[in-house]
Amino acid sequence: MPFIEHISYSDLERLALQRLVPALLSHGFCYVDGLLGELAGSAVLDQVVEMHNSGQLQDGRLAGSIPGVSRRSIRGDKIAWVSGSERGCEAISFLLNLIDRLISVCASRLGDKAIQERSKAMVACYPGNGAGYVKHVDNPNHDGRHLTCIYYLNKNWNPKEHGGVLRIFPESKPYVVDIKPLFDRLLVFWSDRRNPHEVQPSYATRYAITVWYFDSEERAQAKKRFRQQKTTPGATPFS
Repeated sequence: MPFIEHISYSDLERLALQRLVPALLSHGFCYVDGLLGELAGSAVLDQVVEMHNSGQLQDGRLAGSIPGVSRRSIRGDKIAWVSGSERGCEAISFLLNLIDRLISVCASRLGDKAIQERSKAMVACYPGNGAGYVKHVDNPNHDGRHLTCIYYLNKNWNPKEHGGVLRIFPESKPYVVDIKPLFDRLLVFWSDRRNPHEVQPSYATRYAITVWYFDSEERAQAKKRFRQQKTTPGATPFS
């Protein structure tokens, strides 16, 4: 499906330099509304809804298990991992390319980390049955994830009625930050211990797409540790 890019490289550069970089450096997070526009954003939503309706989303996994604690009590989302090259993911690919371009402008201005690659996209749905995700850190163990980018797809979302707010607990700050999962909103924040966060219970179907951008050196070290652990009997796999 063809898309008309309503945002130029100069617009992306301005957005990165005037909004994202200053906010990340001073606050550790930033969100941008109206990223794709109604037409392209709706096309992404349609593809995600189709993935959900066709049964492609499966229960999200945990890195480890806690005896006596159910997975659903920790995270209640259903997910699928996509590269964007799959059939039926053309709009998602368009979104990922735009985020890639945006982060590439930011990368050299966010300190000395080499941000050169990212994860596949995690398409996620909270099915509206009160499911959420308890307070956690995306990268507590130096697995390479440096920036978390979440694109929200929820039209007419009312947090008082639907819940589903992402609450950030910025490290060493006396406040919390509540991010509503509104349609066509992109949220970017540091993936490490600076930003513990939770997804509060959702009482309507809640869709989002998340990608993580890696610090290349930390990622390489994490992969090296994982290879070493795989050769050690009884080692816990890197996740």
